[in-house]
Formats: sequence, C-alpha cells, structure tokens
Amino acid sequence: MQFFKRNRSRHPDSLGKADKGQPQRRLRLLLVDENPTARAVIARRLSHLNYDIVLAENGFIALTLLVTRPVDAILIDMDLTMLPAVATMQKIRAANLAGNACFVMIAGRLDGQSTIEALEAGADDHVVKPFDFDVLDARLRHLCHRADAMGALTRHNADLDARIARRAVELGETRESLRELQADRARLVSSIQALQDEVTRLQSAPA
Repeated sequence: MQFFKRNRSRHPDSLGKADKGQPQRRLRLLLVDENPTARAVIARRLSHLNYDIVLAENGFIALTLLVTRPVDAILIDMDLTMLPAVATMQKIRAANLAGNACFVMIAGRLDGQSTIEALEAGADDHVVKPFDFDVLDARLRHLCHRADAMGALTRHNADLDARIARRAVELGETRESLRELQADRARLVSSIQALQDEVTRLQSAPA
C-alpha cells in the first residue's frame, strides 16, 4: 500500500498552463494493480498531473482502503488475479464504498471482449496500455466532472423531495385543522339554531 501526494508547487511543464486560469482541483485516485512497476510509473505520472494517488496491490486491499479514504476515480488493471477486476469493482459498489467515484479499467491489450465485459459490468471507461497520460487525464477529469454534476443533481432532487414531503405534511395538518374548524362551525350553527328555536317556542307559547 502506497500513497503518492505531490506537493503544492507546480510542475515546470505546467506553469504556463496553470497561469492562464484557475488551477485544476486535485483529484483523489485509487490505482489497483498487482504489478509494482506499473503502479509506480502510473502514480508518478499522474501525481504530476494534479492527482493524489493511493495504491493498492489487489482488490482486497482496495476495499480496505476505501473504507476510510474516499476517492474521485478508481483505476483497475484488468489482469488482476487475486480478485478479478470486474469482481473488485462489483464488490466496491456492493459495499457502497465508491460514492460518486468513476471506474476506469486498464487493459494490457486491445481486446474488444474485455472492453464489453468491463462496460457491461458498470465501468465508466476502458483504456489500453500504453496510454497517453494527457488523454487519460482529460478522460478522468471529464468523468469526474460528470459524476460531480450527477451527484449535485441527486442531492438537489433529494432536497426537493424532502421539501415536498414537508409541504405535504404541512398541507395535511392544515386540512385537519380546517376540518376541525368546519366541525366547530357546524356545532356552533346547530347551537344557534337550537337557541333560536327555543326562543321562538317561548315567544309563541300562551301567556
């Protein structure tokens, strides 16, 4: 288990790019790969692209890490053997440890069947080694931006549902109060009518 967190100083290659606008927010990324060399290379390259990287040697360690370290994206190597990649993703989701994190599967070769398998199982994207890290960065940020937007929409809908539920309760209470007022009015009208009938009876009675 390793953690790659680059310091806040900007990488020389990115100085001009960052000066043109707001710096990109740092994304938290979990990389699950059994190959130590691949883990080190990918982590080093992505740390220079404004990612805080958490490394897991297998799917079981990934599950343990996610209990206390939420992330924005999860990269899973398709060649995992201890716990297969798709099974790792499914267990993470079943344990509700992913949150809004996006899943990207990494394949060692162009294999249409593995791509279909990964996407049908719920992966958000699928990349093949060797990949262009700038392209990977763009794809990850696009996926995370979409996930953030969906999360915000979900929270907004949940808040709207809660407000509707509160209004429904308030409306129900108002209707109940109205029914009580109508019942009180009916009893009052009945009492007045009874009193008027009694007055009329007394006035018409012989002296």
